[in-house]
Amino acid sequence: MVKVPKQSSPPAVRTRRAYFDCQFGQLHVRTAFPTTGGFDELATLACLHPSDASSRSFNRILPLLAGVRSVYAPDLPGYGESDASPARSVADAATAVCDLAGGLRLRQIDLLGVGYGAAVAVELAVAKPELVRRLVLIDLAAADRLSQVKQPHQTMDVARYGDHPFDAAPRELAEQIDAFLRRPP
Repeated sequence: MVKVPKQSSPPAVRTRRAYFDCQFGQLHVRTAFPTTGGFDELATLACLHPSDASSRSFNRILPLLAGVRSVYAPDLPGYGESDASPARSVADAATAVCDLAGGLRLRQIDLLGVGYGAAVAVELAVAKPELVRRLVLIDLAAADRLSQVKQPHQTMDVARYGDHPFDAAPRELAEQIDAFLRRPP
């Protein structure tokens, strides 16, 4: 009788928490990486939470999005376990996310923003279009400023979702987001 070796499944994506410095103090960040480490994979994704939440709102979807890319979900300044900025504004939050990307030496990122996080994502895309490759906005109110985004070499890709769908179908949403982020330019 010949024994067939069992196929080992790839290690599960692990989420971790860390602190990163920004000009307002420290940002508490939840991270998830593919088993390959993530840095040689697809564009890094930053997930930005609504004003009534923290990075914890991404707990269920974070590992689902990290199969082929590094994912960071910061507590924006003044939320969760992050230090507050003086004005606690959308512009300050965008600056903190830019500081995070700079500290990680990322040249380009994708952004997933929900509510307040969508406004922060658009603010960052307006201020640093060379940094932001694609936007996924879960809140259409933030889309008003999209016309101000000046992408240096291409039109910015934007996926828009209405209501907060994380609780209902995180796997399906993660698949939709992943398919959008993988689309060729």
